[in-house]
Amino acid sequence: MAGGGAGSAAYWFMADGAPHGGRVVANAGESSSTGRDVSTVRLASRPFDSGALRQAVRAYVRNRPGRAGVMVKDLRTGASFGENQDGRFVSASIMKVDILASLLLQRQAGGRGLSGTERALARTMIRESDNAAADALYSAAGRGPGVARTNLAFGLKDTKPFPTSWGSSWTSPADQVRLLTNLASDESPLEARGRRYVLGLMGSVLDEQAWGVSAAARPGERVALKNGWVPLRFQGHGWSINSIGRVSGPGHDFLIAVCSGGNPTMETGVSTVEHVADMVVDGLRGSGG
Repeated sequence: MAGGGAGSAAYWFMADGAPHGGRVVANAGESSSTGRDVSTVRLASRPFDSGALRQAVRAYVRNRPGRAGVMVKDLRTGASFGENQDGRFVSASIMKVDILASLLLQRQAGGRGLSGTERALARTMIRESDNAAADALYSAAGRGPGVARTNLAFGLKDTKPFPTSWGSSWTSPADQVRLLTNLASDESPLEARGRRYVLGLMGSVLDEQAWGVSAAARPGERVALKNGWVPLRFQGHGWSINSIGRVSGPGHDFLIAVCSGGNPTMETGVSTVEHVADMVVDGLRGSGG
């Protein structure tokens, strides 16, 4: 079920727990209102040891090709964890969430919403990760300078939108969680219907693009995400593989951003991103819940 118009409910896909390539499979199109009987895994409460988790993440990343950074915040418990969270990474297609949020805030300031054409482009840009749609909406948002100005209102500190090519922008996991917070919090300058609209689209991505931070979800939890992937030629080497999103379930509401660079293949980067997301979220599950 795709996210509908502004003001509609945000329909997220649900993790069903079925194994697929070592990951949790997310079934796009299901919402909590379907009444589907989905079992929920309840983990035993345990103290959160940030030092041990940091050592584990560092050890894992050290033994992987390339580099990675992660930031996770639990809106329910207030717990958070970051490792290389301020590191700079090429954004690739996760920048599409920033483009849409920026354009919505600009339109809001002007007292109007997206046009029908812009809404169609937004659906294609987020759900299918269409680059031509992103080009059009980046232009509508004022390209790099326009999005940079809007990002000031969102409180982003590390994101540097590329003047013309949105995928070449630089960002950090910490900034991506700041952006996600603006989509999840009533304190955001973006109105509630705009926030629901973006999350609704992120919750209805194509099945083949539902990898990434969804690996951290447990059966019955809801997921909204956007991934980015691109081979680098001028801003580094190897693949840039990134995933940002929200995983929400009983007692927890995680905002997650994992970025990576220098991966020899896309598959290697996806594996790194998913493992780091799952490792950190699992570590935070016993914190305050």
